[in-house]
Amino acid sequence: MTSRRRFIKSLSTTALFAASGSISAQEAAKPARKLRKAIMGGTLGFKGTLVEKYKAAKEAGYEGVEPAGGMNQQEVIDALGQSGLQAASVCCHTHWKQTLTHDDPKVREEGLQGVLTTLRDAKAYGTDSILVVPGVVSETVPYDVAWERSITEIKKAVPLAKELGVKISIENVWNNFILSPLEAVRYLDEVGDPIVGWHFDIGNVLRYGWPEQWIKVLGKRINRIHVKEYSTKKMKEEGVWKGFDCDLTEGDNNWPAIMKALDTAGYTGWAISEQRGGINSGGLKMLTERMDKIFAM
Repeated sequence: MTSRRRFIKSLSTTALFAASGSISAQEAAKPARKLRKAIMGGTLGFKGTLVEKYKAAKEAGYEGVEPAGGMNQQEVIDALGQSGLQAASVCCHTHWKQTLTHDDPKVREEGLQGVLTTLRDAKAYGTDSILVVPGVVSETVPYDVAWERSITEIKKAVPLAKELGVKISIENVWNNFILSPLEAVRYLDEVGDPIVGWHFDIGNVLRYGWPEQWIKVLGKRINRIHVKEYSTKKMKEEGVWKGFDCDLTEGDNNWPAIMKALDTAGYTGWAISEQRGGINSGGLKMLTERMDKIFAM
């Protein structure tokens, strides 16, 4: 009876807000999205100790943080404990320099060891996903060679990932590699284990596609998302990297379409900000408020 009374009360409250015009009836009927706000540790650019940075993120409204792999484990654990933040994911620390597609087998091995270290860090921090850049295509590393090398190295990390219960989540980045969602699905299918999925970066796609289309194709393969803005107008007028020089909701992401695509895919859980603006406590608060706005679209 108590649960029934609460349910009836919630319906009455919703109807009251809808009737008053403060929210539309359609918005009132819309279920709240089960998304948890986190921030990539590397974007906490202001000065201070790790504890101070994490506490500032917590005070701004974040529930989680994405530290890098290879950090001092105890320092991260202490900062998480003292701030009250949770680890939302861990970002591999070697994947850009010691790429999994490098011509030198020794460098590829160093990259693999970086992935393995990141998996162990994630387990220690209590999260079940790591972010990994799968490699880089360049003038000296052809696309087909990179494809084979990358899959080979990722497969080597699968046994430890399964042992620890931590997913390897491949991120779409500007690496001249895996440039469409269909390729992304094919890549995961060729790896051939559900412990390997996708870390979908919303802002990185707009240079050559539309995030909502990627989400539709990747679907349940998405383990984590990066919330990031991008301006194609700035890209065209000032250069591709200038496209990131805009605040959340002020670029060209079609956030309502993106949110709808995430709903259709059944995505819930961590939404991790990788966005400029976190250089001070005021900037962090602005980011969390804009994330709330996006999640309500």
